Amino acid sequence: MNRELQILAAEDHVDDGDPKVLQLANDADPQAIEVCLADIERIDLVFPKFTDGRAYSQAFLLRRRLGFKGDIRATGDVLIDQLVQMQRTGFSSAVLKEGVDVSDAQRQFDRFAAFYQGDAVETAPHFAATA
Repeated sequence: MNRELQILAAEDHVDDGDPKVLQLANDADPQAIEVCLADIERIDLVFPKFTDGRAYSQAFLLRRRLGFKGDIRATGDVLIDQLVQMQRTGFSSAVLKEGVDVSDAQRQFDRFAAFYQGDAVETAPHFAATA
């Protein structure tokens, strides 16, 4: 799986009704869709407000427990300072809220280039990966 989080500007996010794209409300249980995951290429998880973090848990469940390998996309009230945590919990793409510059987002990843602990994608802690 690609470790880089694809960052999209609001105007670059297209919802064209593709049947392989599923929009999951932030109060829905990801385990309820387990039977149809093989037919899905992308799951859009919604942050209705940046203070509502339920989509982080959904992404983690989809990636780690359900083994979803497709694109998990963050939509809604997505801020630059959330991107690193989104990547660590299993998101593979994020749509920044309108008016936020995509080029500014890369600075977050430059500040936090590595982590000691494992995460949703790289489960081994840093010391185990280098030993």
